[in-house]
Amino acid sequence: MSAGALALPLLLAAQAPEPPMPPPEAPHAPEEVDNGVIEGRRRPGHQPERPAKVTQDNPGAVRAPPPEAFPTDSFPIPDRWRLIETLGVVRERWWDPYHQNTYKGDRPIDRAKVPWLPIHDDDWFFSAGLTSDTVFEPRSFPIPVGMQTTERPGSLDVFGKDASLVFSQTFLASAALIKGQTAFKPPEIEYRVALAFNVSYVNVPERRVLFVEPSKPSHRTDHFLGVQEAFVDYHLRNVSDRYDFDSVRLGIQPFQADFRGFLFNDQQLGLRLFGNRDNNRVQYNLAAFWRLEKDTNSGLNSLVQRPRDDLVLIANLYRQDFLVPALTSQLTIAYNRNREGNGIEIDDNGFPVRPALLGTLRGRDYDVVYLGYNADGHVGRLNLTASAYAALGEDRNSLFTDRRAQIRAYFAAAELSYDRDWVRLRLSGLWASGDHDPYDNTEGGFDAIFENPVFAGADTSYWIRQTIPFAGGGRAVAINGRNGVLNSLRSSKEQGQSNFNNPGTVLAGAGGDFDLTPDLRVSANANHLWFENTATLRSLRNEGSIPRAIGWDLSLAGTWRPRATQNIVLRLSGATLLAGRGFRDLFTTLGGGGRTAYSILANLIVSY
Repeated sequence: MSAGALALPLLLAAQAPEPPMPPPEAPHAPEEVDNGVIEGRRRPGHQPERPAKVTQDNPGAVRAPPPEAFPTDSFPIPDRWRLIETLGVVRERWWDPYHQNTYKGDRPIDRAKVPWLPIHDDDWFFSAGLTSDTVFEPRSFPIPVGMQTTERPGSLDVFGKDASLVFSQTFLASAALIKGQTAFKPPEIEYRVALAFNVSYVNVPERRVLFVEPSKPSHRTDHFLGVQEAFVDYHLRNVSDRYDFDSVRLGIQPFQADFRGFLFNDQQLGLRLFGNRDNNRVQYNLAAFWRLEKDTNSGLNSLVQRPRDDLVLIANLYRQDFLVPALTSQLTIAYNRNREGNGIEIDDNGFPVRPALLGTLRGRDYDVVYLGYNADGHVGRLNLTASAYAALGEDRNSLFTDRRAQIRAYFAAAELSYDRDWVRLRLSGLWASGDHDPYDNTEGGFDAIFENPVFAGADTSYWIRQTIPFAGGGRAVAINGRNGVLNSLRSSKEQGQSNFNNPGTVLAGAGGDFDLTPDLRVSANANHLWFENTATLRSLRNEGSIPRAIGWDLSLAGTWRPRATQNIVLRLSGATLLAGRGFRDLFTTLGGGGRTAYSILANLIVSY
């Protein structure tokens, strides 16, 4: 067949009319068909309609330079901290503590500026601190009249005038060299030193209060330089990818055995192994301290004297969210070994402090183990702090019998508080057992190693702040110690020995903190105090009965922090003791008994 014959039928078919379209079907509702496709997904191979091409009309635009236009050399940046200064975001001033500053550890050390410093990496930091602590304190407390002579002729009573004045100025300078970026992990190594210089002036109305010599005046100006920190902290290892760690610290270092400082809160020479586990939910401490002598008037560490024959071993374990969520529980075991019975220690003012001039006046050795449980955190809406201790051991030479005596003393304290907006209301309770029979072979009065409690108003409270001398039953002995709540009958909290022949302490109090503004807080406290048992006091005073009530301790304090930081803190407080029957029985002031004692504290802390 020729090509023309083949093309003719095709041409005729193309010219034939199209068949008519079938009529449209009536619309009907689509049937729901479960085809197994999840809503929002599409079948494989199905391409949705693509959006229109994006075009840009930018006349005069310059093309990006090709890669070969950039230099091949790299420009290293020393650290990310100085980059923002180069860009002008931050300007460092060495005297400015409110912004980033190399001298307070915000940026690493520039090794080029300190070539003499033996460091070889770029993650070394230097932190320096300066603190001024000023205290002005008018106060009153029972002051016995000197036996040989008095400040005023005609002072024949047991107790004279009671008003006195204290001015104390302390300058604290600290410096630390730290390796490691500590925002995410512990430092690899840290060297720290802190020196404190104190100048004080005290004026009292009677002689033989500040000096043992009656010929010396009733006022004193003193100064002392103490070493409060000097340690090396070395990071041993990380035990998880969340930086759970083990570290060791050697030297003079701060340590607090419990949350509120009831048992041991001091800066002492020691060796401490510490760390954490389980994302910091478990923490531990193993520490040994060889106690340093303290300066008598400032309370600072003295390195010009041989350390005391007083050893403290402490082990504690913390667990977060234990017993109830948001509550941290702590178990503590502490051992205090004292072997100072054969020595005599005279303080800087001439008063004997070891042994205490109490009872048989003989030296003492003792071993005591403290078993304790402490808690701190929240139980629902309530804030809770609680401590409980048992003191178990042996006193080699009881101060009443000169015989061996078993130590069996107990302690418990708790504070509940409730926060409502800018108000915190709290209730406080404390019980420390007293000795019921000073002449038996058991000593039942609880005493701490070195207490410094933050509790029931702390040092704004009259009873916690002031030292009340025990006259008529001992010499150079106080019922309680400065910045301490226990009625321990010690010669000195800093230089004396623990005494488990004491009347014990009971405290019940209520108070509140009121944040009137972000930088102004007002606090108020009302505490009622008792002796737990007065058998020891009755024996020392040769009295048939002494009431237990010490009285009401009322205090009011205001704290102002300009700029809402800790760089400047001004605190002004006033406290009074409304004497109870027991206090009035022990102390009769000039002009009759029962006068109200007072304490005013003005404290300014400036820190850099």
